[in-house]
Amino acid sequence: MKKGRLRDLLSSKLTLEEIGKVFNSYDVVGNIAIIRLDDSMLSKAEIIAEAIMQTQKRVKTVLRQASPVEGTFRTRRLMWVRGEKCTETEYKEFGCRFRVDLAKVYFSPRLSHERMRIARKVAYGEVIVNMFAGVGTYSIIIAKYANPRKVYSIDISPYAFQYMVENIKLNKVGNVVEPILGDARKVIEDSLAGVADRVLMPLPEKAIEYADSAISALKPGGGWIHYYSFEHARRDEDPIKKSIESLDEKLKSLGVDYEVTFGRIVRETGPNWYQVALDIRVKKE
Repeated sequence: MKKGRLRDLLSSKLTLEEIGKVFNSYDVVGNIAIIRLDDSMLSKAEIIAEAIMQTQKRVKTVLRQASPVEGTFRTRRLMWVRGEKCTETEYKEFGCRFRVDLAKVYFSPRLSHERMRIARKVAYGEVIVNMFAGVGTYSIIIAKYANPRKVYSIDISPYAFQYMVENIKLNKVGNVVEPILGDARKVIEDSLAGVADRVLMPLPEKAIEYADSAISALKPGGGWIHYYSFEHARRDEDPIKKSIESLDEKLKSLGVDYEVTFGRIVRETGPNWYQVALDIRVKKE
């Protein structure tokens, strides 16, 4: 939602100074809205939540994000503010349905454009390895909108895996998407080395650490890697260039012949922080 409209709703309930502290945006996942608040605004949480529910009629629950995304399973602490006391919902994207518990797994509706962008790049009969699949959004959208032969969909979180299995059934793509519970490095080493035409790495926090495993997953002739990173960049710096430079150092240490064919800023994640996507063509042998 646009900040201006929320400000209009709050104009009679908050001071101008307080309105100025309202975050630019919030996420709506299914019928749940997630807000972030400055500590000085915690006492106004219910007022803000009520304004959101008045504007977004589908929203039945408003939660406040009380911690950053952190830990092995990339979860965040959510506090109930208003509405139904629930953290599980169903989210729809490009005709696909995804059940998710926002307190147990990481999920962002802000990546919908990026998920479809990747799906449109997948050629007929490709084998995909999704190293950090979460509840299966990338994998399922690819299965629905492209014609891959197989999508190996890996995640280390048992909660994400549980919802991934459910979502695969819900979207009827079990003949294409294979859910795998485990650490992507070990899964590739044990059973998926040399199988992939295309590898997805939608975990910016750890993608560079797993670059060698992504290379290993590609077929002997090489293939594509979709790589994501978080980059800090001042106004005079290019976050895409910084991402390429850090990746270049890593891939050169691995002796990889590659070309970055495309880069984009997916979103701004904080002051001077950006999520960057790179499409990489890797040549092997």
